[in-house]
Amino acid sequence: MFTPAHHNVNSKECQSALSAVQDALYVLNGKWKLPIIIALSEGKSRFNDIQKNVQGIAPKVLSTELKTLELNGFVTREVYNEFPVLIEYKLTEYSNSLEPVISALRDWGLQHRDRIKSEYRNKKKVVAGPNPL
Repeated sequence: MFTPAHHNVNSKECQSALSAVQDALYVLNGKWKLPIIIALSEGKSRFNDIQKNVQGIAPKVLSTELKTLELNGFVTREVYNEFPVLIEYKLTEYSNSLEPVISALRDWGLQHRDRIKSEYRNKKKVVAGPNPL
């Protein structure tokens, strides 16, 4: 486990860790890429289905994010020659490599949310006192 107190910022190991994290953040940056990947984890989806599952994303943003995910090897786009044309998106095998990352972020997010809620409740108790009127 990475513990900042035990690493010299100028060490090769630290620089390597920083570079790797920066690469990962560059590929997964923004608030939409991971939610799109999670939405696609159920299987193939059409554009409108993805947009419904990823609440709040604008069509133009979804289109851009899907193209970026495709360029980075996480998503494939399948076009079926039907009328009207059917386009489906699905995750690649490579996207499975994100499972531990997504699980760790989910676990940390749940823990963080509980911590913040607990701190908020405790502050309200202190402000209100033990026996509010």
